[in-house]
Amino acid sequence: MANLFATAASDRARYDRVTAHLDAPLAIVDLAAFDANAADLVRRAGGKPIRVASKSVRCRALVERVLAVEGFAGIMSFTLAESIWLARSGFEDVLLAYPSAERANFGLLTADPKLAAAVTVVLDDPAQLDLIDAAREGTEEVRVCLELDTALHLLGGRVRIGARRSPLRTPEALGAFAELVQRRPGFRVVGLMAYEGHVAGVGDRIPGRPLRSRAIQLMQAKARTELAERRAAAVRRLRQVAELEFVNGGGTGSVESTVAERAVTEVAAGSGLYLPRLFDNYRSFQGRPAVLFAQPVVRRPGVGVVTVLGGGYPASGAAGADRSPVPYLPEGLGYDPQEGAGEVQTPLLGSAADDLLIGDRVWFRHAKAGELCERFPELHLIEGDRVVRTVPTYRGEGHTFL
Repeated sequence: MANLFATAASDRARYDRVTAHLDAPLAIVDLAAFDANAADLVRRAGGKPIRVASKSVRCRALVERVLAVEGFAGIMSFTLAESIWLARSGFEDVLLAYPSAERANFGLLTADPKLAAAVTVVLDDPAQLDLIDAAREGTEEVRVCLELDTALHLLGGRVRIGARRSPLRTPEALGAFAELVQRRPGFRVVGLMAYEGHVAGVGDRIPGRPLRSRAIQLMQAKARTELAERRAAAVRRLRQVAELEFVNGGGTGSVESTVAERAVTEVAAGSGLYLPRLFDNYRSFQGRPAVLFAQPVVRRPGVGVVTVLGGGYPASGAAGADRSPVPYLPEGLGYDPQEGAGEVQTPLLGSAADDLLIGDRVWFRHAKAGELCERFPELHLIEGDRVVRTVPTYRGEGHTFL
């Protein structure tokens, strides 16, 4: 962590100076850090393409920027509405990573050859096929990606570690569903997705928690071995049924282990571009915080205390302290445990508070990547000592896609 904060003081001075003409709250992207993180993801992927996870970016200009980097190819989207919007914006390879019930948009997808060719949808249940057919407004073939459940089962299945996603766990179940899809007119299996969130999204080096860190490392080692075998078997089974264009896996925290599997043809990543606070605690990589937001100091209640406007932007997931943003610059500030991060005001405690004046800024890091963009309509892109561009987030373009 020392390297992560080595340039904190100079960065703070630069961010304050560059954005002095702007009112806070505001959000910035340090393009040098963003580009360095992109380059590091490419290095870690070892030659396999990276599909950018748009939910972790939520800014079309930045999606375009990273897709211009050699080593990135395609988008992993999070709703059908977003997928259609991206395809209409000129993106030609969009994988919808979550099943959808957007009937009207399935009508659009099946009626438009360009959309149908650009968008691939994830399915894992026959009822999803029925929903799409009931919504059809055209005869265009739907490109289908099947999803394999990646959770680690222990003690004969009595203990489950991993997200509850697809019901398709075994190669046999996956193959049977693939055969069903292939027999169904208007559908074609083209890919497989298997996201190991318990490896890709769980840090294995928790400061001050050596025993917990070691337990996570052991769990992830077992999970990687088990999933590699099962994913390879699933791919072999699917290739008996369909011509697979891609096998997608992994995420920011598991790039190296995922691309090491021969069965995997591409990896997904997005959070690693912004490096939110939840991705600080990994042994395998260390990036640079690229996206920050600033809240203005509006009160000085006493010695060692300042109050900033708002800032209570919790991230999704199980509620806990790790879902709150973290005060980042200046260093040495923390929340009042009685108040935490508030909707309209946030008291911050620490010796650094005594050096802050009314109107000064405190820079925060969000817990998760793209979710910050739901709070801000625009991002100010910083290059060196100037704001080179201000670009809309999805929210700023009038979209939430939720």
